[in-house]
Amino acid sequence: MSPAKKGPKSGPRSPKSSGRGKGQPRNERARSGGKGGPKGGRRDGQRGTTPMRDGDSAAAKGATLGGDQIEGRHAVRELLLAGTRRTREVVLAGDLDPAPILDEIIDLADEAKVKITEIGRAKFESMTRTEGSQGVMALAAPLRPTNLDTLLTPGFDGSKPFLLLLDGITDPGNLGAVLRTAECAGVSGVVLPRHRAAHITPTVAKAAAGAVEHLPMALVAGLPAAMKSLRAAGVWTVGLDAGGDRSIHDLPVADEPVALVLGAEGPGLSRLVRERCDTIASIPLIGVLDSLNVSAAAAVACFEVARRRAESASA
Repeated sequence: MSPAKKGPKSGPRSPKSSGRGKGQPRNERARSGGKGGPKGGRRDGQRGTTPMRDGDSAAAKGATLGGDQIEGRHAVRELLLAGTRRTREVVLAGDLDPAPILDEIIDLADEAKVKITEIGRAKFESMTRTEGSQGVMALAAPLRPTNLDTLLTPGFDGSKPFLLLLDGITDPGNLGAVLRTAECAGVSGVVLPRHRAAHITPTVAKAAAGAVEHLPMALVAGLPAAMKSLRAAGVWTVGLDAGGDRSIHDLPVADEPVALVLGAEGPGLSRLVRERCDTIASIPLIGVLDSLNVSAAAAVACFEVARRRAESASA
């Protein structure tokens, strides 16, 4: 069920012009002041970045979120910019036309001393797992989950937790779009169930356009138990569903520690998850159609909460 209801430079260098033979690695020492403008290098201290996640209990037990193969130009650039995990290799198709973002990827990889390899288009396509990989792929260490307790603490700037709990979302395109929206809206963390849900596949990472590098994500055995921990930590849980008692635009806890809970398209929130929510909210619709795609619903809800929190902070 949907959570909505009816209501009123092309650069001088490129992979083709680098002078390397196909299949040959490039591992030059970085030049200082590489490309990237204001986004170049590690963006420490800025919203959205995350530290190296090596000490969390879930990670210590060997759990990972996936994400060891990243495809697409924006996703690979963000992987290199974030620097939160090791990138083993950047692989480029050998027939790419010059483009500024390709120059930036090459410079970032050089700076991080990451091997760059060009291969023929046919071999490249045989390695990819997504449609439209844009001739760029990276192989990296898997994403490791953040401990749930870490997500329940205030941010370094004192900001209250703003979380997103995803209940059984199995479509990788939807998950990637939701993660991209969440990062742009300032969500401080995402909680994913360990089973019966999509994790970070190449399709998810590409759709997220780099958001997976900046969003802390916890992996839990089950959402109902995790929601108990949220309640104990004083975090309000708001489920999105068409049968909600109130509008998402009339949410009194939006500027408090809050977690939005979204279910998959079709089934919506599972029974136990719905029962554990502190309140159920809907998105009023005024058109003929009576539902929104889950990623669109996430965008509406996340930015409504972000708006309310910004207003509260400036008051």
